[in-house]
Amino acid sequence: MEIFFPKDIILEDDFVLLRPLQAEDMEYLLPFSINEPNLWKYSLVRANGRENLIHYIDVALEAKANATEFPFIVFDKQSGKYAGSTRFYDINLPFKTLQLGYTWYGKDFQGTKLNKHCKYLLLEFVFEKLQMERVEFRADASNERSINAMKSIGCTVEGILRSNMHTLEGSRRDSIVLSILKNEWFESVKQNLQAKL
Repeated sequence: MEIFFPKDIILEDDFVLLRPLQAEDMEYLLPFSINEPNLWKYSLVRANGRENLIHYIDVALEAKANATEFPFIVFDKQSGKYAGSTRFYDINLPFKTLQLGYTWYGKDFQGTKLNKHCKYLLLEFVFEKLQMERVEFRADASNERSINAMKSIGCTVEGILRSNMHTLEGSRRDSIVLSILKNEWFESVKQNLQAKL
């Protein structure tokens, strides 16, 4: 059986639209980069400021061209505004695994149901269309907001990778690893997440 990853993915429900990120989307994301630079406090690839955002998008699109990542821009249908970005990365089709991350939303969209709608659509696509076996999530172990958001969608904490990455400030960070398995999606995570939408 040939294994492939779709070139263009559009996912949507009544609440949110996720479509492929494009270079031209900088204009929609630039207000976040200028006005909310702390969105990338824990990120290893920052998008605060115009130059960093250009670099952020360029890196994401190059990785997409190399078939290792698939970045999305997130559009909130309730407000009619772009809200942020997320992506699949470390895509390993032979092993049927990938990571879901690089997720950020403007402050006006945090604490709403936007993230849960996005994650539902992304996980449904991964497990039901692509037939992946595992989706992994990682975060700076001190990023409590992100960790709580991942737990709230049904992720299982696997452990901590100690001192596994450099930070942009020159120190080292611990990374927490969480995941959802295909059987967990069908047995409980999907239903529990649906109930929170």
